[in-house]
Amino acid sequence: MSLGVPHIRDAQPADLAPLAHLWWSGWRDGHDGLLPEALTRLRTLESFQERTDAALPKVRTLGPVGAPLGFHLLKDDELYQFYLAPEARGTGAAAVLMADAETRLAQAGVTTAWLACAIGNARAARFYEKAGWTMARIENVPTETSEGLFPLEVWRYEKRLAG
Repeated sequence: MSLGVPHIRDAQPADLAPLAHLWWSGWRDGHDGLLPEALTRLRTLESFQERTDAALPKVRTLGPVGAPLGFHLLKDDELYQFYLAPEARGTGAAAVLMADAETRLAQAGVTTAWLACAIGNARAARFYEKAGWTMARIENVPTETSEGLFPLEVWRYEKRLAG
């Protein structure tokens, strides 16, 4: 991990509030104007705090405890969430975080991983493609919200992992 990129670690309870804020602000930054208003309305900071609290034992992050710079969350064969703080962009941290996610998926026996990318989120799509992911198709995925599942059309990216 050259260039001062922090190491990847399991999230700690002290990371809970900063991770929720990172997820909420990253979600807003990456999805502003791209998603239906009905979904955007449900994506409050409180909703991200609840989701982060529930997911914390499965979250991998980088940066100091209490001040994470990015995180990933896996769900079965899916890279379910992947966010990086703006101040960590361009540092190589995203590539390190992605490598950790892919390694953990492969260690879990996943041969083809997938992730959902908001249609129109060009910055994220460029990063995924640079990391070797391929846009497989447009797919409708049931997205978790506080009011139940919300059907959302997304770009489905896939990557074959080394076994």
